[in-house]
Amino acid sequence: MIIDQTALLPAYAAAVAAVLVLLTDLFAGPRAVIAATAAGAVLTAGAAVLVGVGPDRLSFCAGDACSYLATDRAALIGVLFALLALAVLALSAPMLRAGAVPAGEYCFLLACSMTGGVVLGAAGDLITLIVALETLTLPLYLLVGLRRVASPRAVFTGVGAPVFPEPPVEDGDVRLHAEQDVAAEQLRMERTGAESAVTFFVVSVVATSVTLLGAALLYAATGALHLSALAAAITAGPSAGAGAPGGPAPLIGVGCALLVGGLAFKVAAVPFHAWAPATYDGAPLPVAAYLSTASKLGGVVALLAVVHHVLPVAETGPVLAVLAVLTMTVGNVVALRQTRTVRLLAWSSVAQAGYILAPLGASALGSPPQDPLVAATLAYAAFFVLLELAAFAAVVALRPAAADGGDLADYRGVARRAPWVGGMLAFALIGLAGLPPALAGLFAKVTVVRALVDGGASWLALIVALNAVIGLAYYVRVAALLYGTPTRDGSAGTGWTHVPWPVGAVLVVTTVLAVTLGFAPEPLLRLTAL
Repeated sequence: MIIDQTALLPAYAAAVAAVLVLLTDLFAGPRAVIAATAAGAVLTAGAAVLVGVGPDRLSFCAGDACSYLATDRAALIGVLFALLALAVLALSAPMLRAGAVPAGEYCFLLACSMTGGVVLGAAGDLITLIVALETLTLPLYLLVGLRRVASPRAVFTGVGAPVFPEPPVEDGDVRLHAEQDVAAEQLRMERTGAESAVTFFVVSVVATSVTLLGAALLYAATGALHLSALAAAITAGPSAGAGAPGGPAPLIGVGCALLVGGLAFKVAAVPFHAWAPATYDGAPLPVAAYLSTASKLGGVVALLAVVHHVLPVAETGPVLAVLAVLTMTVGNVVALRQTRTVRLLAWSSVAQAGYILAPLGASALGSPPQDPLVAATLAYAAFFVLLELAAFAAVVALRPAAADGGDLADYRGVARRAPWVGGMLAFALIGLAGLPPALAGLFAKVTVVRALVDGGASWLALIVALNAVIGLAYYVRVAALLYGTPTRDGSAGTGWTHVPWPVGAVLVVTTVLAVTLGFAPEPLLRLTAL
């Protein structure tokens, strides 16, 4: 067996970061824990870049089949997961400072999840793929429900807290009732977070069981686990007695269906999406941002690995096309009726998952070259992750330290009181809608539509265009709400001075990157085409 230690550097860096965070929590305070987590994420990204600039490296190889493939695309995925972990850590700074979550456990779980994402991009067999995906997902069960009741005053007067008239010192009853209201709201959020964590856990366990059953059936039918060997076995046809030579045996067909269905849970594709809105809304805002970006990116990477390298196009293409149509349509239609901010972003991410799956569904009409379709899927996923992270960063900047996303009505006129933050939130929403001047979102949708047309799926491109029009209704409505006339005091912030610098840094960097990629998308398109 060949083991290339250099190829494993990003995985080593991420795993060492998790252990370092755990040890730091024993001997130092929260600031040191946060610093260790940030340093680990930066080190992981640097290791991924170092491995990516060199030739492709293979590790854990037995013959021609390898379990770890350190390719350029794996390096890109590793960098994305490391940077997402770093960004979510920065968004969590106000929450950690307010004591709403324990810093040591929170940072350790985040580092463990980052490790799973880094390994996922280089997985070369089904076991490594599923274990890496679960390593990415398992810590999220705890992160969703990891919320403890902080001091009411810490939240009531925390960074970004609502600016209400301060009760007079002598008016003890008013002050007591105000703090009791905040404490009751925190208890409600804690209960909601626990319920969301249980929902997420149960659904994910079912999805993992389905995925493992599909992998077991494929192994039983082919005797292979490595993606390359599995693809060759499926292409060559099942063994004698299992089915017609060259055609899919019933066992292989069921295995493929279960594998795709299980992974569809991870990207919240319809009809496997019901867990997403409640989980996102019940989780702390930075964790919801991580779920909507890193967790969804992990599901997309896993689906790409099995669809592009393993599963037969003739069978999986129509299934993915149907999933894409259902996902984007249901997500957009239900998002029209949402009044909660995070629930709207959750349903929006469901619709965006449909756009991401659409290029893979283009293989339903014949056998077009798959590489452009994979590149389009990765490109759209990267654009979506950037704009979604910017939107969540703006919401975190406009909310109190340990609060949830609130109602849409709370954001009425916020761009008048906080023009920079409100403008960046509007820019991210317009980008997700695919409208100028947020050209990054427009290029993302153009990339998908062009790949669909070139792949012979013009009907699917038309459905994507129609759903993009439906999406305009709620994206533009919320963007216009930000500039409306305030009708009540909401819980949004009142200006840039109330935004902690880590949150502001994430918001500025993501917005600047989105603007840059809007004018020069070629570098990202080249990277995703590797």
